[in-house]
Amino acid sequence: MRLPTRFSILLGGCIASAAIACHRSDSSQDRAPPPPATAPSSSGSAAPSSSAAAPAAPAVSSGSAAPSGATAPSASAVQLPSGRTIADVAAKVTPSVVNVFSERVVDRRASPLLSDPFFERFFGPQRGLGPAPQRERSLGSGVIVASDGIILTNNHVIADAQTIRVALKDGRELAAKVIGTDPQSDVAVLRVDAKQLPAIEVADSTKTRIGDLVLAIGNPFGIGQTVTMGIISAVGRANMGITDYEDFLQTDAAINPGNSGGALVDMDGRLVGINTAIASRTGGYMGIGFAIPSTMAMKIEREILHGGKVSRGWLGVAIQDVTPDLGRAMDITPHHGVLVSSVTRDSPAAKAGLARGDVIASIDGTAVNDSGQLRTMIALAGKGKRISMQVERHGKPTTLDVTLGELPAERAAPSQVEGGALSGLSVAPLDRAQRQRLHVPEDIDGVVVTGVERGEAGPPGLREGDVIVEVNRKPVATVDAFQSAARAAGDQVLLLVYRDGATIYLSLSR
Repeated sequence: MRLPTRFSILLGGCIASAAIACHRSDSSQDRAPPPPATAPSSSGSAAPSSSAAAPAAPAVSSGSAAPSGATAPSASAVQLPSGRTIADVAAKVTPSVVNVFSERVVDRRASPLLSDPFFERFFGPQRGLGPAPQRERSLGSGVIVASDGIILTNNHVIADAQTIRVALKDGRELAAKVIGTDPQSDVAVLRVDAKQLPAIEVADSTKTRIGDLVLAIGNPFGIGQTVTMGIISAVGRANMGITDYEDFLQTDAAINPGNSGGALVDMDGRLVGINTAIASRTGGYMGIGFAIPSTMAMKIEREILHGGKVSRGWLGVAIQDVTPDLGRAMDITPHHGVLVSSVTRDSPAAKAGLARGDVIASIDGTAVNDSGQLRTMIALAGKGKRISMQVERHGKPTTLDVTLGELPAERAAPSQVEGGALSGLSVAPLDRAQRQRLHVPEDIDGVVVTGVERGEAGPPGLREGDVIVEVNRKPVATVDAFQSAARAAGDQVLLLVYRDGATIYLSLSR
């Protein structure tokens, strides 16, 4: 069931023509809302998490002696079981959180009114009425994860930026270089030319529990570094529509536009998440925020640093959630799990004996609750990982061992259209698995719509699962052919779309 809210990427990425930055909505939401390492690369191992034990309730200090080396808390300070106060935790972690400023040059179309003869009488002939270059400035946050200058942030904070600078807590401002990005998880890795930076300690976020106290640190609305407090209100949030791979920590710590890429830390001052998005009807804080788990973010960081790209595991199945009606019709007894609707020939799943109609109930002992969770689990497991799947087949449980392959390149990243009438549309190849899942006949060729930005940002009338067959009466059987046709179409386009067993024409304009 979709939430009746609008999910906003915490774009510090707001165009700032004034002193305070505005926010911009993420493509994910009004579709409003998506996946998901262990220790920092400098240490190579995860620090043990104190959140695994039930936290004792914080106490209001009565002025008792502070731990050695710490400033004695005031009578109103909230003292943690460790003896530290929340102020102590904030003082420890804030130097590791930076402000990220990015800038890009974009083309803005001049007003067609300027070519009107009436206006030419006052302003003269307007030549070169094509796009006019303008500068867009965005801001967000980042986290220092290695003392030699490695910084984690969100991909949407620095996407398409020509220049990036980061401001440190000590007042320094440094140029940053993009080492690599992973748009599917919304993670980006930056490097600055500096040594002995205050790197944050990283926790094993898989041990984070609902109810754990957390602090969110970032640069909301460009007003400067801010610390807010809350709890972890949910874990393993998927199917939000924010990113392709989602395993979010949900928190009620106040986060707002500009917090993107900032730190979510536990009461030991260790990183548990990278703040990414909010659920909001207004674009501002409404009590629901989402953070990429540190374990996931650090795994992606290591792969980018050591291999230059992110490699994901591949099972080779089309899957769908088990609804109550579907469960009754197919006599499926588990209350959780995902249904296998097709198996790709010669895939790891096929070699392991997985078949259409099987229900995957768990992987390596971890229960599978929905298709988004399974997709993320397989992707993060990686190529060559041997997993044990607990499967129900015809009402009987069975166990299958599968060695995962690598997600094929053409499936790794949907292609998004930028500019023109189809701007904000993401498409992918119509492969065999997609054809079977969507019940597309063999005589229909085209590309599958995998995402549509909501509101004015995306083209109206299209929806996920549509197959675009023609663009301006030209067949588009591949993603490259579609992108070429979309660029040539400009602001007016006629589409032939296959939907629900029939083809329809859609005329779109921007």
